[in-house]
Amino acid sequence: MTTAAHVLARCAELDRISASPHHLERVHLTAEHAAANRLVAGWLAAAGLTPWQDAAGNQWGRREGTSPGLPALVLGSHLDTVPDAGSYDGMLGVAMAVAVAQRLRGTDLPFALEVVGFGDEEGARFGKALLGSQAVAGTWDPAWWDLRDADGVTLREAFHGFGLDPARVAEAARRPEELVGYLEAHIEQGPFLEAADRSLGYVTTIAGARRFRLSVLGEARHAGGTPYERRRDALVGASEAVVAVERLARVGGCIATVGRLEVRPGAVNVVPGRADLTLDLRAATDEERDRMWEVLRAEIGAICARRRLTLEVIETHRAPAAPCAPWLQQAVVDGIRTTDDAGSADPVGLWSPAGHDAMAVAAVADIGMLFLRCADGISHSPDEDVREVDVARGLDAFEAAVLRVAAVVGARA
Repeated sequence: MTTAAHVLARCAELDRISASPHHLERVHLTAEHAAANRLVAGWLAAAGLTPWQDAAGNQWGRREGTSPGLPALVLGSHLDTVPDAGSYDGMLGVAMAVAVAQRLRGTDLPFALEVVGFGDEEGARFGKALLGSQAVAGTWDPAWWDLRDADGVTLREAFHGFGLDPARVAEAARRPEELVGYLEAHIEQGPFLEAADRSLGYVTTIAGARRFRLSVLGEARHAGGTPYERRRDALVGASEAVVAVERLARVGGCIATVGRLEVRPGAVNVVPGRADLTLDLRAATDEERDRMWEVLRAEIGAICARRRLTLEVIETHRAPAAPCAPWLQQAVVDGIRTTDDAGSADPVGLWSPAGHDAMAVAAVADIGMLFLRCADGISHSPDEDVREVDVARGLDAFEAAVLRVAAVVGARA
């Protein structure tokens, strides 16, 4: 069965694999991760693919093309979740990839067809996203072995506990000559397709992101005894900075978010002497993102100077923007046009502010992405929802995109 109803039923099956009986939570290198891999391996085998788990814990399946050993077109997404997750982020893309492989089981293709369920896109356990796909891209950083989860377990220890050998993680890496490209179907995680009354869209690029830890340093003093003109209140300065971040990012067309704000000493009767905040900055291009950071840093620095505060900055993450390859964008566009979604109108192109495994895979292969409408743009929440008609159109478009890739690759050959 390869209908939208069957795909949604498979997402519901994955829902039942959770670390909590009260909400969906499935993180990297846990018993739930192993159970999800086993379930998907069964789907892959039923679709005529040979399943295997790689040296980083990602679940794969492969079916050869017209001759053995051809480079592969990879379809996939991720199987891990955030805590208290919805049912479709990542999981829908894996279930759709398996369904498309099933639909094409009797079709000769000029490449091998592979499906992957990545084990860690969200980074919910160790605080580092894209561990699974970065292993596949060959961009693994040995410094990650010392990352710890909330219980103090290191990534190295978790590998051993999962039955993996840390010394062999490089075996998960793929070479560019092994791959035709990578296609990922994913819910939009935004409201634009719904606003346009479209089921589907194609991705133009995945946002380049930078993350920072900002520390605003003032002076902790008695709240009752210190007059305003003597105060160096770190929290007031940080609060002004938060408002400035939103104001300037809106004007600059970027996305900037302060997701955490911690105050010290944190007593009700003490003027805060220190405020630590995070900044997540994203834009369609690295150039736009970097220009916005310079604007934000200058403004926050000026706020601190006016208030006699000190600003310290540590960059904690940087990922380049990942443009989708034009030829794979076109394959996805052609796939959407085979459905009744767009009618006579052009398919909707969107840049993705959210990160995806595709951005890691872009280091070794051309990438393309298909977006599906999700209700009110809600994601990373139990309220995440999709419509069966959108999944049905998405399956048809995804299958047609693979056939379009086959036509291009065949013509090149």
